[in-house]
Amino acid sequence: MALLLSLLAVAVTAVLAVGGVLTPAFRPPPPSAPLAGGCAAAPHRCGFPDATNTGVPAGMTLKSVPAQVSRGPGWYYDSRGFVEVDGNGAVLRGLYIPHNLDISASDVIISDDRIVNSGQSSFGVSLRHTRNVTIEDSDICGPNGGSGRLMVGVKDVYGDSSGTSVLRNNIWHASTGVQMGEGVIEGNYLHTPGFLRGDHINGITSNGGRTLSMTIQHNTVFVNYPQNDAVSLFEDFGIQGNRTINDNLLAGGGYTIYGGRGKQGQTFNIRITNNRISSIYFPSGGHWGPVAYYSPHGPGNVWAGNVWDATGRPIGIPAGTGRGASPALGGAVMPGITRHIPTQGRETAPYPGS
Repeated sequence: MALLLSLLAVAVTAVLAVGGVLTPAFRPPPPSAPLAGGCAAAPHRCGFPDATNTGVPAGMTLKSVPAQVSRGPGWYYDSRGFVEVDGNGAVLRGLYIPHNLDISASDVIISDDRIVNSGQSSFGVSLRHTRNVTIEDSDICGPNGGSGRLMVGVKDVYGDSSGTSVLRNNIWHASTGVQMGEGVIEGNYLHTPGFLRGDHINGITSNGGRTLSMTIQHNTVFVNYPQNDAVSLFEDFGIQGNRTINDNLLAGGGYTIYGGRGKQGQTFNIRITNNRISSIYFPSGGHWGPVAYYSPHGPGNVWAGNVWDATGRPIGIPAGTGRGASPALGGAVMPGITRHIPTQGRETAPYPGS
């Protein structure tokens, strides 16, 4: 019986290896070793996302694009080196896509996929004038954290998509994890950023210009660099408003949270609540502190329930945070690392790589 079971296991492994890419063979590296104490050492034990509960489910077999499949309903592999989703209602599930996944349709579902890309201006998933796109339970990464890093994991290229949901993804080796200005970003694990000289490291970032509702909730975001942020709201293109940053486990960056204040106007309805900020990389959460550019005076703005991860002690709003002085002008930075330049590009090419 033992011999039979052993032979059966070998046979199953062989079939799966021929049929596609096996999930367990491609697990992401862990983040830098955290210090003891708090949830950051093992986020899933506190109910937060990490490698155990995000990304492609373990044991799932993926079909490689374009080697095993090159098209399906509403999508196709373009010989220029990317996958285009141009059919409304398309569903892409169980695929290994070693290219940019570009979406120009609406009501699209990306689920249980592994998306790997790299290059100076590379995207994992790019959204172009989309509505109601869901990206869930997927791995999005660069092949390594240096020359093979991914520039942005999920990117709203023109900043006009709506109804976007980014759920339970594992995103790593990207200099920016998620860059968009609306929708729901929930249950994701963003960690082990990639870096090329001149990059601006962001976990989850919004550049302003629209005030549609945006919810950043119950994510784990670890940035083991002294710039820029784990979560940031910047007023590059307009006022920041109607933002909820709630129940996240955060660490690192220059400041762990940028709260939206800028030159475009008074922020409003910025609710930063119930987050745990860890000191696994820097004693003050971020290299310079836990928060900057938050305005306590904006209508509807709330800072409440935010605590230090290791101790549970509350984090107040640091003195001077709301005064408008630029926190990014002081302190040392790593060689080759620049402080916040808000945009990671608003590329306007009609197709990636064109």
